[in-house]
Amino acid sequence: MFRTTMRKMSGSLRLRLTALYLACVALLFVGFSLFLYGLLSKTLVARLDETLAAELNTLTSLFQDELDEMKGDVPVAAHEAVTNMRLHAGLVAIFSGGRTLASTTPLTPAEFDAVMAGDSADFLGALPRVGLHGTHVAGHRLAVNGRPCLLLAAESLDSVADALAVVRRALFISLPLILALAGVGGYVLSTRSLAPLASMAAQAKTITGHNLETRLDIGEPAEELAALVVAFNELLSRLDQSFESMRRFVADASHELRTPISVIRGEADVALSKDRSPAEYKQSLAIVLDESRRLSRLVDDLLNLARADAGHVKLQVRDFYLNDLLADCCRTVQALAGARNLTVECRPGADLQFRGDEELLRRLVMNLLDNAIRYTPPGGSVEAALESDGDRVRIRVADTGIGIPDEAAPHIFERFYRADKARSRQDGGFGLGLAIVKWIAESHDGAVELSSRNGAGSAFTVTLPR
Repeated sequence: MFRTTMRKMSGSLRLRLTALYLACVALLFVGFSLFLYGLLSKTLVARLDETLAAELNTLTSLFQDELDEMKGDVPVAAHEAVTNMRLHAGLVAIFSGGRTLASTTPLTPAEFDAVMAGDSADFLGALPRVGLHGTHVAGHRLAVNGRPCLLLAAESLDSVADALAVVRRALFISLPLILALAGVGGYVLSTRSLAPLASMAAQAKTITGHNLETRLDIGEPAEELAALVVAFNELLSRLDQSFESMRRFVADASHELRTPISVIRGEADVALSKDRSPAEYKQSLAIVLDESRRLSRLVDDLLNLARADAGHVKLQVRDFYLNDLLADCCRTVQALAGARNLTVECRPGADLQFRGDEELLRRLVMNLLDNAIRYTPPGGSVEAALESDGDRVRIRVADTGIGIPDEAAPHIFERFYRADKARSRQDGGFGLGLAIVKWIAESHDGAVELSSRNGAGSAFTVTLPR
């Protein structure tokens, strides 16, 4: 049972905070009590010493007055002084010649010997107040007619001890009461402080992949909890966007895969439905081959993007001339551009050595050129240029095509996004080319920017560090 309780306490933040609060209160209370007890003890003893000193001064004055009245009769003057004095101390006595002249309380032999030893050892000059069996003593020495006299006032420490005992009892009684009140208060305080966390946990349990748009709401929390709520809601927003992108990606990928597969199955069904001539079989196989190539290209693109998302793509970095790569890509697309009655202007510039993944950068340039050719009407032109600016390299591909609407520009680099969906599918595009361009640029610590005006062409600029 005890171990279970301890495990529960160690696992409960509320109980741990309460225990920590109790420990702090207990330490503070004990420390304050010790300080108060010590200060009170010193104060009571100091007041006792002040009282003894006042009694001794009064006794000295009365003794001297009585000496004047009694014409120097020391024993009678001592007796009158002790008798007439308003006594507050426990003991007042006058000694001379090794005997007691007058005393309010008879001294024991041991006490008398201690006084005499102190007198003979000149303890009045060195230690005017000494302890005598739990008693504080104040003494003063006079010379009367050539005879030394010792005036003594003493008080027991019992009154101080009684007062301190009352204080100790009060502290001992108040300690458990204070700890009990502090425990209850600490538990209530921790419960109220952690209530928003419990609310957050309850709300978080209701959030699944189907309602990621839900956000945590705990009213007006403290500053620290508000920061936690904001961070958690931002995390939910990112997860919601990721899940939405994944769902859209799966839906778009399924749609894109279904089209070529449907064409392949349809052609196969038609070809096998009856005996056909070799020319008809050849025509069906050509369609199947074309769709298979298209399907293979789509699968390769999806696989590359999936590997990139998982961080499994390693760049094959080496040194090469970026201007030669741009010139080769322009030559490669010349036939495609000529078939569409487009002109391709290439300005690779001077030799520019670059270190990176040559094949990926070749694909980046080819995707940009292919995208520009697809969206440029006959009679237009495509321009590719390479520029170097200090520690930066810029690859710019511009066209005089249809441009990109303003509302489509923020989404142009998303996967399977098409500003003109019908035309892209007819031209064989999947909507992955620019997403791959963005990934390749970022994998080289670069970036790609779009500058476009609807109906007036587009320009893509890829900036890479040297």
